[in-house]
Amino acid sequence: MSLERKIWSEQFTEWFSEMLLKAEIADFRYPLKGCGVWMPYGFKLRKHILDIMRRLLDETGHQEVLFPLLIPEDLLAKEAVHIKSFFEECFWVTRGGSTEFDVKYALRPTSETAITPMVKLWVRSHADLPLKLYQVVSVFRYETKATRPLIRVREVTTFKEAHTFHRSYEDAARQVEEGVEIYKKFFDEICVPYLISQRPEWDKFAGAVYTYAFDTISPDGRSLQIGTVHHLGTNFTKAFDFTYETREGKREYPHSTSYGISERVVAAVMMVHGDDRGLVLPPNIAPIQVIVIPIPYKGVEEVVNEEAKKIVEELKAASIRAEADLREDVTPGSKYYDWEIKGVPIRVEVGPRDVERKEITLVRRDTLERTVIPRDKLVDGVKELMEKLQNDLRERAWKWLREHVHRTDSIEEARKLIDNRQGVVEVMWCGEEECGFRIEEGISGRVLGMPIDTKEEPKGNCIVCGKPAKQVIRIARAF
Repeated sequence: MSLERKIWSEQFTEWFSEMLLKAEIADFRYPLKGCGVWMPYGFKLRKHILDIMRRLLDETGHQEVLFPLLIPEDLLAKEAVHIKSFFEECFWVTRGGSTEFDVKYALRPTSETAITPMVKLWVRSHADLPLKLYQVVSVFRYETKATRPLIRVREVTTFKEAHTFHRSYEDAARQVEEGVEIYKKFFDEICVPYLISQRPEWDKFAGAVYTYAFDTISPDGRSLQIGTVHHLGTNFTKAFDFTYETREGKREYPHSTSYGISERVVAAVMMVHGDDRGLVLPPNIAPIQVIVIPIPYKGVEEVVNEEAKKIVEELKAASIRAEADLREDVTPGSKYYDWEIKGVPIRVEVGPRDVERKEITLVRRDTLERTVIPRDKLVDGVKELMEKLQNDLRERAWKWLREHVHRTDSIEEARKLIDNRQGVVEVMWCGEEECGFRIEEGISGRVLGMPIDTKEEPKGNCIVCGKPAKQVIRIARAF
């Protein structure tokens, strides 16, 4: 079967839903639309991904916190633009037992309005700034559109939101740049390629001065937003009358930022590396990095199984996540099938002839290439193959993404590329909102924003009005 796989690339939606269950990532058959259950294997994948994010945040001076789920309506309403944006998406708690509340409580849609008034109590002077906090929590959005597992849900169960406070606009702007760098390192470690764009004014985060967004491209050519970073200025601190004492003894409003990711990053890993056989997981985040499959023959089953157990023990002693599939009455071929679906990076095959020759066979999940190595080189061989596989997955994913970013000066060609799900299209834009809206309407795509990951100067004329271009703008059919 070709590695350019039909189901993955041409029937992606069906493939994705099927793999969530078959690979035991998450089960969205829970009797509440838009809510799902992380299964043990998927929860481990989620944990390894979050461990990377937590490490990167901790290394850059962020401190983890945990805020309440419920936000009183009067707090949420203090930032008018924010509440206007989120009001229709909020879940509201209006009573406890049979007692009606005087104030409604929102299930957290995001936490700027919960965190800011508390930080106001903690920050007194310039000496308390900067303050960099983060939490990993559930947030709730009443999605009125069709829900999609991990991608468009009503309970976002893996919402990492960072909130930072600074003495000046410039300090906060530098924090935005640090947030972008953290995300770049994060996505590079999980081998997910990305485009970074500044969202247009009409599509930035409610209450933000400006928003940067990370997007990747799915196998069916649609863009998926996988992370955002916002400069919030003093919009939230002013709303809560939050000031601090400067070195000169004056009172000023802190400037704040926020940036978040969700379980969409798990979906991104699945979509970027999958194939017709199932998932293909980067070794550093795979719940099981090596699966050992004994290939017994009649009369030597015990010998082969014992060797498989020894291999697992040696790998675990070297901090490699390894398991042996010792199920009886299941053929080796069926075991291959099961673990390929789960995306385990490396398969070790061991049969009686391998034991006799003191060899083992390694099979990498992405290409199914087989390598025979000496038994005493087990740990080094596995580590070398994991490193190579990780790098190959990253390089292959970036190559694919770059091949699916197109440039055109024709609105007809742009529409055709979008309709045929060819990925992201870049066009010239005069910077006027009216032309931006006309681009979205004429191409039936979403304006992702202006590239900040390239230094290219715009050349040519606006694709709509013909005036000299001030910006390059990205458009895609988005989830």
